[in-house]
Amino acid sequence: MAAAQSRRGTGLFWTRLSRCRTPGPAQTRTGAGPHRCLSSVSAPPPPGTWSSELSRLSHRDLYRLSVTNPDQFWGSAAADRLRWVEPFKRVRDCDLSSGKISWFLGGKLNVSVNCLDVHVEKHPDRAALIWERDEPGTEVKVTYRELLETTCRLANTLKSHGIQKGDRVAVYMPVSPLAVAAMLACARIGAVHTVVFAGFSSEALAGRIQDAQCKVVLTCNEAVRGGRVVPLKSTVDAAVRSCPTVQHVFVSQRTENPTEMGPLDVPLEEAMSSQSPVCPAEPLDSEDLLFLLYTSGSTGKPKGVVHTQAGYLLYTSLTHQYVFDHRDGDVFGCVADVGWITGHSYVVYGPLSNGATTVLFESTPVYPNPGRYWETVERLRISQFYGAPTALRLLLKYDDSWVKKFDRSSLRTLGSVGEPINHEAWHWFHSVVGEGRCPLVDTWWQTETGGICIAPRPAEEDAPIVPAMAMRPFFGIQPVLMGEKGEPLSGGSVTGALCISQPWPGMARSIYGDHQRFIDAYFKPYPGCYFTGDGAYRSEDGYYQITGRMDDVINVSGHRLGTAEIEDALDEHPAVPETAVVGFPHDIKGEVPFAFVVLKEESGLDRAAVLKQLRELVTTKIAKYAVPEHFLVVKRLPKTRSGKIMRRILRSVAMEKSGDLGDTSTLDDSSVVKEIIEAHEQYRKQRAEEEKKKQQ
Repeated sequence: MAAAQSRRGTGLFWTRLSRCRTPGPAQTRTGAGPHRCLSSVSAPPPPGTWSSELSRLSHRDLYRLSVTNPDQFWGSAAADRLRWVEPFKRVRDCDLSSGKISWFLGGKLNVSVNCLDVHVEKHPDRAALIWERDEPGTEVKVTYRELLETTCRLANTLKSHGIQKGDRVAVYMPVSPLAVAAMLACARIGAVHTVVFAGFSSEALAGRIQDAQCKVVLTCNEAVRGGRVVPLKSTVDAAVRSCPTVQHVFVSQRTENPTEMGPLDVPLEEAMSSQSPVCPAEPLDSEDLLFLLYTSGSTGKPKGVVHTQAGYLLYTSLTHQYVFDHRDGDVFGCVADVGWITGHSYVVYGPLSNGATTVLFESTPVYPNPGRYWETVERLRISQFYGAPTALRLLLKYDDSWVKKFDRSSLRTLGSVGEPINHEAWHWFHSVVGEGRCPLVDTWWQTETGGICIAPRPAEEDAPIVPAMAMRPFFGIQPVLMGEKGEPLSGGSVTGALCISQPWPGMARSIYGDHQRFIDAYFKPYPGCYFTGDGAYRSEDGYYQITGRMDDVINVSGHRLGTAEIEDALDEHPAVPETAVVGFPHDIKGEVPFAFVVLKEESGLDRAAVLKQLRELVTTKIAKYAVPEHFLVVKRLPKTRSGKIMRRILRSVAMEKSGDLGDTSTLDDSSVVKEIIEAHEQYRKQRAEEEKKKQQ
């Protein structure tokens, strides 16, 4: 009885709604048209151009075509892979100097139709989603037909409460089928969703709602993660007090615990149950807004990155298929939260546009034990596993038996996302998890790029994969490295600012409400190029390795060092699962590296010996001048809820400016800051005593 109750209002909700069958094709394909378009430079590609001609080309030839004739490449791909209501008349109209980016001009389509209706027509009972709930073994499968019906009910609910095309809708929900349906419901009626990670503080949530001027918020009474219940409704209540634009708060029941309802609140399941499972899809212009996604806020005020319809969907579709070698019948396992761009592109839009079965992972890597990921792989027969180096480094602390006890034979491709992966984590992921037989794609991309831009795959079958390198640009991506004077760097063995010299369909179009900030941040630093903000190294073979943010570059006696490069060397030590390096002022050298080091919790570990070995390791791997001047051993590092290390906090602590830490609302656990400050105070006193002894 208890087990049955735990599923009520969530898993059973899908069963309840599925009693109303999907209507016939004539109704579900409202506004749908044939696969046709007009290129800006040629006649419309005939149907099947992509599948019958371009897909027969080698990856090398496809890439060459994508950068030499982008109109033919992207025009053919869009015509063949997307369902259009009205054909586009021109492939692109872009000027990177002015931040003007438009793709598939004149075309109309609906993203929801492309993710749901087209697949319901072919295989309505295929699982679209597998909701891997917090408790292992309680997964819920949702078919394409069920997801379409629920999406339509939710869309009709929004419409009945006054939401129209162009209105902004905040989604503050845990990873769940209902969160996915909320995104697709907005896409169906032309509303603009902004998903806020269900862990942000009320202040951070309010700031995003205010900036987007959202009319409604979709949330749950509570979230469940890692065996803990997290209150969401109370956070929303606190946020909307300062958000006068919010007219309604729709509340779903994730748990059985009662929720106090206010005048703005609407019980979501109850409201949806009376709605029709059919909702005509709004024909939307290719460049109409699809969603806003706010950056984590690790640097200054959060930016509402704007993504639009057709270009974004096409790019996620292609990257999902080609980078991960997706095949019909695969189970795609991306363990990211839907509140981040990885969740948008590779949990929701990319996989669903390709008719895939995609996993929604609600739990944590170590609940109820460190084998959770791999037990899930075995039980769900996951084909591709896409996760973050942060989680991998966490799991590195545990014995390999937590991996090897589970059957991982279903895995075919491994992927890394979110930050450059260090060598130790790469080799462990490849050798232990993948048994040395699965290609490991270290992917580089950003919220602003919409999808993967550099990755080892696609490539020819015999093409090598170099550990811990993103390596090869995706179709249509032309990387260029810029020197300190703004000049393009040619040849190999060079390091510079990573820019992209040609537009691609998936790139962001603006920062919401502040296009000038968009231009200043991404197009002004290197005119005619998109500036990523990252540094990169290009090898003699022409492969790319991300060296870290340009603002994480340390200049030691005239030598430019990427912090990621030093961290990678330190992380190779078997006793070190994780490090973070920041620049620290030095009277003579200008800056020196300051390393925050996490050590494995092993009895008998000689801390002094490990630190000595770390110095030797950096000397060997990079150079003597790269050895950190300071090493501070800490229990853990300050991270956002998406797993990114907040280096500005570490920099403030190192410079003894802990009273000016800025916004810490995005931290996963704010108590870590106090731990690090106390460790630094002890370190500072120890250094002072050592200096005093030297002088005596």
